[in-house]
Amino acid sequence: MVNNSMDALVILGATAGGKTALAIAAARHFDGEIISADSRQVYRGMDLGSGKDLAEYAEIPYHLIDIAEAGSEYNLFQFQRDCYAAIKAIHQRRRLPLICGGTGLYLDAVLKGYHLVEVPLNQQLREQVSTLSDEQLRRKLLEIKPQQHNRTDLVERERLLRAYEIALGEARAEPIDPFVWQPLVFGLKWPREMLRRRIRERLNQRLEQGMIAEVENLQAAGVSWEQLEFYGLEYRYIAHYLQGKLRRNEMVQQLANAIGQFAKRQETFFRRMEKHGTRINWLNAQNDPFAQLCRMVEQYRISL
Repeated sequence: MVNNSMDALVILGATAGGKTALAIAAARHFDGEIISADSRQVYRGMDLGSGKDLAEYAEIPYHLIDIAEAGSEYNLFQFQRDCYAAIKAIHQRRRLPLICGGTGLYLDAVLKGYHLVEVPLNQQLREQVSTLSDEQLRRKLLEIKPQQHNRTDLVERERLLRAYEIALGEARAEPIDPFVWQPLVFGLKWPREMLRRRIRERLNQRLEQGMIAEVENLQAAGVSWEQLEFYGLEYRYIAHYLQGKLRRNEMVQQLANAIGQFAKRQETFFRRMEKHGTRINWLNAQNDPFAQLCRMVEQYRISL
């Protein structure tokens, strides 16, 4: 391990930014294991659409990839629990955990130590609030938990109900000891136009590799069109194409634009994390980010 006072590395950034390649290089250099912080890579069979790139890992151990069935729910509570467990197990092997991903909410939950509890579905509660409008339910949620990290929880009825259930469960739960760790956080930064070009190139590559067939196979295996919509942009737009709602050229163009907009939202989320106290060491992605990371780690070690 690098140093007992820096017990993990975190590598974050927008989609198509090269996070996986950097994490693999760092894992080889620092004798590490990689923990994925991606809300879709947990699902089996969702490979090209989620950008797993498993062949790149070679001998590097990885965690929180392919641990849930497509069509099931894997939530923030489960990720935080599983991520902390993976960190502890890697430390026991005297290796360095490297958390790598672009799902901002997952990253923030483990870096800030969100107070999360496992909350089962509460049918009685749902019946009690069934007559409330979305706006009334939204107000009740915000009274309990004013800071909502995921804005879609305030828009879609089912997510709003679930967020309200969880907020009540968390408010009633006994406090727990926080997970204490000292990660060093890095971010990959690209010029906007270059990142958009990388997004389009990667999209074309994955379409050539069979991403449309991947979505067809998931649907044939029982994952509904509605569930595919929930699993993100690639699955949503390809599902629309397969249902005849979009022509192929329309699907590719709209999907590329949507991924570009998503990348902007990721960057906005990371800036918000910084405003709320997370220190992110930004790396120039065009200028050997691995060398930059190694220099910063060495400087950090010297300063201890």
